[in-house]
Amino acid sequence: MTARFRVVVADAIAAEGLEPLRADDRFELIEAPGLTGEPLARAIEGAHAVLVRSATRITRESLAYADKLAVIGRAGVGVDTIDVDAATEQGIAVLTAPAGNTISAAELAFALILSVARRVPAADQSMRAGKWDRKSFTGSELYGKTLGLVGAGRIGSEVARRARAFGMKVMAYDPYLTAERAGALEIELAPLDAVLRAADFVSVHVPLTEATAGLIGEEQLARMRSGAILVNAARGGVVDETALVQSLRAGHLRGAALDVYAEEPLPRDHPLRSLSNVVLTPHLGASTEEAQRNVAVEIAEAVRSALLEGDLSRAVNAPAIGGDDMRRLRPLLDLAVRLGRLGAAMADGAIRAVELRYAGTSADGLRPLAASALIGLLQEAVGRGGINLVNALHRAESRGITLRQLRLPAEAGYAEYLELRLQADGARSVGGALIAEGHPRLVRIDEFHVDVVPRGALVVLRNRDVPGVIGRVGTVLGDAGVNIAEYHQARLGAGGDALAAIGVDGELPPSLLEQLRRVPEVKDVRQAQLD
Repeated sequence: MTARFRVVVADAIAAEGLEPLRADDRFELIEAPGLTGEPLARAIEGAHAVLVRSATRITRESLAYADKLAVIGRAGVGVDTIDVDAATEQGIAVLTAPAGNTISAAELAFALILSVARRVPAADQSMRAGKWDRKSFTGSELYGKTLGLVGAGRIGSEVARRARAFGMKVMAYDPYLTAERAGALEIELAPLDAVLRAADFVSVHVPLTEATAGLIGEEQLARMRSGAILVNAARGGVVDETALVQSLRAGHLRGAALDVYAEEPLPRDHPLRSLSNVVLTPHLGASTEEAQRNVAVEIAEAVRSALLEGDLSRAVNAPAIGGDDMRRLRPLLDLAVRLGRLGAAMADGAIRAVELRYAGTSADGLRPLAASALIGLLQEAVGRGGINLVNALHRAESRGITLRQLRLPAEAGYAEYLELRLQADGARSVGGALIAEGHPRLVRIDEFHVDVVPRGALVVLRNRDVPGVIGRVGTVLGDAGVNIAEYHQARLGAGGDALAAIGVDGELPPSLLEQLRRVPEVKDVRQAQLD
């Protein structure tokens, strides 16, 4: 069998961990570690996926020839070496392997805590120098002390478990941790200032984002208890290194341990290297045999599922949907795209606002459904290959379209109901539903209730509700050799406006649409290609 997907391995990734891809003859693996600049961009040309770890940077320039690239896989959790914005603009999903190095990173963080508390590295150096100097290395116990966590996600939670085993009290600042989860972990939730003021040890476990850059700066370090110890095994840049050096030199903090730095490798002349009360390691959080194998397997399986099944549950820049959720939602996602296509045909002028309303059983379906509706809505404007679940929201935002997403109570008669409301020069709306066994139906166009299978070419016609209109419209189409698949007529009341949703075999040419508009009773004609 000829390989369907070309995967560039652009970093040193554990070979045994790539077995999910290597064992599948639908994938071709291209080993190209250590490339930068133009050579890396050329290696990515024609590839469907690229796998990296932490050494290789994927920049906007790296994607210059990414004509087929659908996935960037990061064998780890941080994405600060990947230009996520550039990838999103091009519709490329950025996947991570967040679970594979959890234990390894948590164990290192705790090893650093112990190393500083008991001054192990300094004592080791003293012994190697031929000394036996016990009095100079008096440390402190962890038992009965307070550990303050800045971030209590996967890794922070594992550190908390180990701290509890050492008899420590654990506090945490984490806006995303629920009270129930904190209670289960025996963690006291508190604001950042309160955690810093109370903790004997502060351990950082947050990603590097715009919100967390410099999160622990001069003011925060000053609020820490005198004699406290700071540990950062998360991401460089979260802690202000200049302020940290000043605090350590002044004796406010007793010590610190760092595995990550704002600039890596850490410059040879960096002042942190000269401080005796600091333990430094060269970004070893995931540097265990087990972690390297685990993250390689995890990202290989994530890339495989993304390319074969459209599973984006590991993507940081797309609706997190995959596996069973994807299979359950697929009929609804398809319906949302078709509603978007119909909405685009119905709108007058540039679309300024979109509202996606959903009543159904999926707890996490709103965002992917909104993205799917935007795909249908914008496909003709940006090209069908230029928009997907990854960049749909970005595409809408870049065109000045505001998006609102609403979860509604159950819609009478429908287990799954979608409604798309558009604001352009006027307001338009279309609605669809899944009926028995997941069959899609178009059930609403503006204020009219309809019942049409959303497929193929659909002609939407507004007319005055008078006798003979259906016959005259049918005659125009019949004379042109157009076969009508279904014809649904709806009205609000006798003698008022009516709407016809007409499924036809094949898209009507502009001249025939104009002929329909010339029927005296017809007020408006639109056509949408729903497939």
